[in-house]
Amino acid sequence: MAPQSDRTVLDVRDLHVNLSTSQGPLHVVRGIDIEVAQGETVCIVGESGCGKSMTSLALMDILPPRGTHSANRLTFEGRDIRSISEPAMSDLRGNRMSMIFQEPMTTLNPVYTIGDQLTEPLLRHTKISKRDAYKKAEAMLEMVGISGAARRLGQYPHQLSGGLRQRLIIAMALICEPALIIADEPTTALDVTIQVQILAVLKGLQRQLGTGMIFITHDLGLVSRIADRVLVMYAGKIVEQGAVSEIFEDPRHPYTRGLLQCIPVPGKTKAGEPLGSIPGVVPSLFDNVSGCGFKSRCPKAMEQCASGEIPFRVSTPGHLDRCILPESEIANVWSSSTNSTSVRELMP
Repeated sequence: MAPQSDRTVLDVRDLHVNLSTSQGPLHVVRGIDIEVAQGETVCIVGESGCGKSMTSLALMDILPPRGTHSANRLTFEGRDIRSISEPAMSDLRGNRMSMIFQEPMTTLNPVYTIGDQLTEPLLRHTKISKRDAYKKAEAMLEMVGISGAARRLGQYPHQLSGGLRQRLIIAMALICEPALIIADEPTTALDVTIQVQILAVLKGLQRQLGTGMIFITHDLGLVSRIADRVLVMYAGKIVEQGAVSEIFEDPRHPYTRGLLQCIPVPGKTKAGEPLGSIPGVVPSLFDNVSGCGFKSRCPKAMEQCASGEIPFRVSTPGHLDRCILPESEIANVWSSSTNSTSVRELMP
């Protein structure tokens, strides 16, 4: 992990998230570190059930009622937020830190106009008149590419298309110019052309405002377009992390390589050729997972993979992975895998 600097927006060490169930505690996040600098995009990738969304909810302190989280360090803009009061945390949410959810229709209130919902964060967190709030809301809609902004403010969410609703959610998240945005699979429900447009809007506004961003997704194609650094998450732990170019061009963990071989690459993947896949499922997290969580699905698993904590090893500065396989064998973990996938090959 990169050393902390005065540009660090979020610094999290040893984050744990547990969910209380009738079968006992579910350990959905098991000691992860996250650091985000000003203007940086950190992508968290992995299959469903790996703990990505629960991580985001823990950072915003909006876990479900049976969820609890703890960390050795959880600082936001240099402030320890582990034990601040709920009113103080509420002052941060929607103001200095915002979240973009996956499905806009579950985020937007159908009985309030777009103008009412877009101006609410401004009126809640800033000393601004209602008239000026509506002016800023109109400008923000134009900034995210929604035409006829003044007219849109009087409309209701159901009167907008899916792509426009997602742009509206982005506008709501950015209207108070937060230091950190957490985007939890914000383009999953959209078609490919709208996805590209939404990513372009996000990156443009991020550069303009200098906002740090955590982007959560299972789509490595999106990661190649938007990430500065990548955290690969599996069974509640980070198994590999590094710059986006290192993760794509020199993946060092079998799970990362397995994810990459599932991606069709223009010019490499032949028509009709079966895509790669990872056999098995994510292990149960009701019990403490001993050794490597990926051992039951890894074709090169050894006896040593089953016990003890697998520490990070450093390939290059900033590129870390949790694997004990010799680096010379990593490339041959998946016999059907192709050569390494370049970030440039996945770019449109």
